[in-house]
Amino acid sequence: MTVGRVTGSPLRTLPAAPITWSREADVIVIGSGAAGMSAALEAAAWGRRVLLICKGALGGGSTPLAQGGLAAVLDAGDSAELHVRDTLVAGAGLCDEGAVETLVAAAPGEIARLGVLGARFDPGPLGLEGGHSRHRIVHAGGDASGAEVHRVLVEALLASEVEILEHTVALDALLDDRARVGGLLAATTRAAGGRLAVGEIRASAVVLAAGGYGQAYATTTNPAGATGDGMAFAARAGAEVTDVEFVQFHPTVLWQPGGRGQRPLVTEALRGAGAVLIDANGRRVMEGVHPLADLAPRDVVAAAMHRRITSSSSSHLWLDATALGRRHLDAHFPTVTAACRAIGIDPADNPIPVAPGAHYVCGGVRADMVGKTSIDGLFAVGEVAATGVHGANRLASNSLTEAVAAGRRLGQALGRSEASTGVGPGVEGPEAGQGVDPAGRDLLADAMSCHAGVVRHGEGLEHLLEVLAAQPAAPSGPLDLACVEATNLHTVSTLVATAALARTESRGCHRRADAPETRAEWAQRTGITAGPDGLRLRPLPPGWDSVERSSSGAGVRA
Repeated sequence: MTVGRVTGSPLRTLPAAPITWSREADVIVIGSGAAGMSAALEAAAWGRRVLLICKGALGGGSTPLAQGGLAAVLDAGDSAELHVRDTLVAGAGLCDEGAVETLVAAAPGEIARLGVLGARFDPGPLGLEGGHSRHRIVHAGGDASGAEVHRVLVEALLASEVEILEHTVALDALLDDRARVGGLLAATTRAAGGRLAVGEIRASAVVLAAGGYGQAYATTTNPAGATGDGMAFAARAGAEVTDVEFVQFHPTVLWQPGGRGQRPLVTEALRGAGAVLIDANGRRVMEGVHPLADLAPRDVVAAAMHRRITSSSSSHLWLDATALGRRHLDAHFPTVTAACRAIGIDPADNPIPVAPGAHYVCGGVRADMVGKTSIDGLFAVGEVAATGVHGANRLASNSLTEAVAAGRRLGQALGRSEASTGVGPGVEGPEAGQGVDPAGRDLLADAMSCHAGVVRHGEGLEHLLEVLAAQPAAPSGPLDLACVEATNLHTVSTLVATAALARTESRGCHRRADAPETRAEWAQRTGITAGPDGLRLRPLPPGWDSVERSSSGAGVRA
């Protein structure tokens, strides 16, 4: 890679809209998943005035949908060294070992704290999921772990001093003349006629916890609101993003003819319990592919499924869980069995039709394990943040653990910080643009799935960038949520396609058919920064605790 290389055209920006309301806070948290709520609760406990905004209702987001559990070393036969090793192996050489060690050390304590809050974790043996060498997964309600974590955090949030603004979407950061964040533009989404009522919120710290961008693809496990709002917000502000080419496709998403958008997840824990992937002829898909067979890391399983689907001209494969028995399936996998039976399939009697779908973003806004980004006053935690924990491929059940651990660490740091809570005049957002026409969303999602999906090719990625560049601007008129989401999806799709085209190798969940080997010179992360002349790419130095800042201001440290 050429250091400082500039490629493509500038990112699209949102249309201007009149400001009709204003607020102030010490800390603004964008997002109500496990990471955002953990950060908000901890900062408020230190006396900060915290305002949490979420695009939908408080019960939305990806956290309550998580069927996997929380990974932690809790058994005498396990060790922190093994958990670190498994994470590094899954991450295919791009994990930051210091960040991984920090997460692994914090994990048992975070699960204990959730228990103190009232989380009802399942008794009995720990679970096993793909890529783990030991049983170390804590579950709740069988396959409803995310829902239980979300429940206890919401209860704590509602009992706290945190102020909550529902149905409010973050638009753009407000920056001062030293490129420090001093608040944001946001909009309530329930104005008459679908219009957005835009307001200005001043604060000395803005926390991005807005999740991923699964809705950039035609099929995904992500909810409808996962439109890349957080990463697009950061990129337009000039923050550095990294690892965005590494999009993890969950191997087993419930397939249905004509299904698109959010699709039900078929948890990996089913394979941990003994379910196996088969083709139309009943042949095992993962046999002989990897030593762990059906419990191989997700990138390996998804790629093997893609090969089998392509070679057989099929649209999907099957997950055979019939050997587990009806009683076991009903007791331990109620969410999956309900989703299957809703489309007329009983997994106790018949294999489940599955295909890979966009699931988790391993990259995002470059941040350390205290949420610090390259811009003063802007922080990122959870799926929107790229801390180096996941590298080129996330190890199953590390993400929920990371969300609560990193969120709480950031909340502590913001609480302890001596930074001023007042913000002076002189802040402004990015130059207004025309946005992107929402009518093209389905076309772009299909193009992303085709050219930036499980397996990519250089020519396809170049075509994808041409499709993105050709997208028309949004029609003139009042700013609405459809335009905001379409523009944000266009932004993250452009970043993903650019990074995937630049990485001329196959590593983790980035697979190039025209560059199938892993190359030693690419054992480095790629930083991307948006500017007025296009996207600037550079290789990143190692070390999660050395995020360079865009200004001379001091950052918050734990």
